[in-house]
Amino acid sequence: MNSKYCSSPAEAVKIIESGHRVFIHSAAATPVRLVEAMTARHEELRDVEIVSIHTEGPAPYAEDQYADSFQISAFFIGSNIRKAVQRGRAHYVPIFLSEIPTLFRSGEMPLDVAMVTVSKPNEKGFCSLGCSVDVSNSAIDNAKYVIAQVNPNMPFVHGNGILHMDKITHYIEVDDPLFEMPVKSATEIEKKIGKNVAELIGDGATLQMGIGGIPNAVLSSLANHKGLGIHSEMISDGVIDLYEKGVITGMNKKTDLGKIVAGFAFGSRRLYDFIDHNPIVNMMDVSYVNDTRTIRSNPNFVAINSAIEIDLLGQICADSIGTKHYSGVGGQMDFVRGAALSPGGKAVIALPSRTHKGIPRIVTTLKTGASVVTTRAHVQYVATEYGVAYLYAQNFKERVKRMIQIAHPDDQEELSKQAYNTFKIVV
Repeated sequence: MNSKYCSSPAEAVKIIESGHRVFIHSAAATPVRLVEAMTARHEELRDVEIVSIHTEGPAPYAEDQYADSFQISAFFIGSNIRKAVQRGRAHYVPIFLSEIPTLFRSGEMPLDVAMVTVSKPNEKGFCSLGCSVDVSNSAIDNAKYVIAQVNPNMPFVHGNGILHMDKITHYIEVDDPLFEMPVKSATEIEKKIGKNVAELIGDGATLQMGIGGIPNAVLSSLANHKGLGIHSEMISDGVIDLYEKGVITGMNKKTDLGKIVAGFAFGSRRLYDFIDHNPIVNMMDVSYVNDTRTIRSNPNFVAINSAIEIDLLGQICADSIGTKHYSGVGGQMDFVRGAALSPGGKAVIALPSRTHKGIPRIVTTLKTGASVVTTRAHVQYVATEYGVAYLYAQNFKERVKRMIQIAHPDDQEELSKQAYNTFKIVV
């Protein structure tokens, strides 16, 4: 097809019809202008289904007055649709991140339209999905129509998120800053957790981690390590300093030797400039990045993920607070399992012992209605600011004992009482 330049977002989204299923590009690449223009057509559209993983910026289509126009099936719940999901206006689809591309490619979830943000095309007409390849690559390949925002602020990134302008049905030109995640200094608790996790990581390990204070604290604690690799669902600013110091080389990886591999990048402008035209960085489809076969092929793989709460037997709740859905399954199980199968690999769940409001995050049993993302049979290491508990292949009594040891000291006595009352386990 030949792409058609449109002078306005309103013109570009005219291709969307009632009953269509529309995919929205992810994270920092969220095509806000197109989202706004599509929502503005609410009076003439009915039963348009919106599908996406995490998106940034406003989600006006999720407002109650547009319920007849837009239905929402979210593979991951960001802050812009969280309240809509919790009040039943939008709906969450629990699924492993690695399997979403297959939904699109198999035809089980056919797409009519993909709305994306791309870099400026090069002299041969190729542009890049930039900082978000994730599931978006497969959405573009399988949608009937592709509407794009061409943005000079989007980095051109190596990997398999490169497409020719001929793949794009309609496009507009924008010059908008990408969404950024501010880099915050780690708290004292996060620094302690980071140090505890870093002690589990040996030289030559390949790492996966998420975003936020704990992952950044882990990376900050690795300055004296050697020969580390990155193969991660996402990357943020923390990898830059370690790469520039020569700590991250990727030369001990068995896949993508010497490369930093990720599904998407979300951080500051410094991160986007770092990945722009950088041959060291490959942004790849998560059907590859999150495939347990890819992960396990790298020896000494260390996966670092988080949780909302963990019970004394090791069940990990990572996407809900009781019955309130908060985020999503994401890629946690992809990497927990892949790391566990890696020779010398380790799967780590890292979290503070309490919330910032003082609520315990290590509990006797999960809240009523809480969902289990990682089962007690999969869990290996759990790290808090008070230490690390190794749970793999441990019996109930030993699990309870080790989990109480890394709980907040003020919670330990009560947890011991509840362990006896609930499980008849004396610690």
